[in-house]
Amino acid sequence: MIETDFFSLTTAFLAVAALAAGFIDAVAGGGGLIQVPALFAASPSSFPATLLGTNKVASIGGTLIAAKRYLKSVKLPYNIVTPAILSSFVGAFAGAWVVKGISVAAFKIFLPVILAALLIYTVMQRSIGLVHLPKSAGRGQVIKALLLGGGIGFYDGIFGPGTGSFLLIGFIRIFGFDFLHASAATKLINATTNLAAILLFASFGHVYWGLGFAMMLMNMLGSYFGTHFALKHGNEFVRKIFIWVVLALIVKTAYDAISYWVLR
Repeated sequence: MIETDFFSLTTAFLAVAALAAGFIDAVAGGGGLIQVPALFAASPSSFPATLLGTNKVASIGGTLIAAKRYLKSVKLPYNIVTPAILSSFVGAFAGAWVVKGISVAAFKIFLPVILAALLIYTVMQRSIGLVHLPKSAGRGQVIKALLLGGGIGFYDGIFGPGTGSFLLIGFIRIFGFDFLHASAATKLINATTNLAAILLFASFGHVYWGLGFAMMLMNMLGSYFGTHFALKHGNEFVRKIFIWVVLALIVKTAYDAISYWVLR
């Protein structure tokens, strides 16, 4: 069990990690790169599902704060975003349920390759996500929204790393959003998939509630400042942070893949 004394070094370490994760996640996604390893480092003997459940509790508050702040400045086409939100909940719950019986080895192998392709595409397309030109919402766009939300939600429930990055590029590439509008839509879907995961983890008792709520407060604070910087500096700033986050994800997931094959 993680030491939950307010004045302990472990709690202070996790508080700082949650603050930084909230900031990064609010700007371009990828807060899990900081928060999840911090939880595992703080309590290596804890059951992994409990740490993952605690991470979801810590994250959902910051995600909602980011969504609220973005939505004060940007207007989303909810006839596209709402189907993606609904399907993401179903997908995330289904993914978290089936992950108990399948191997995630394939994800460990292919994820860094997919992320590298995503990074190259973003770098090469200098203008991508800098202008908001949403496509007209017809039946085809609604179907695409359902597939995007359900597919990425399912992936988030099973594995998770890179979820925010995939959603961000999905809304930009498929629906013509800019980075700020895509970030707002991504936060709504992230909050939904977090809720689905929390419901499942909590039903099996896999959450440290006290620690989760304490980290949530710090995550929300980081998220508040992260959205402030993103809205102040605009799409080019978010694009730069996004590139660095994806690069960090590539390094982390490549390390995980190599470690898996060396240690198996």
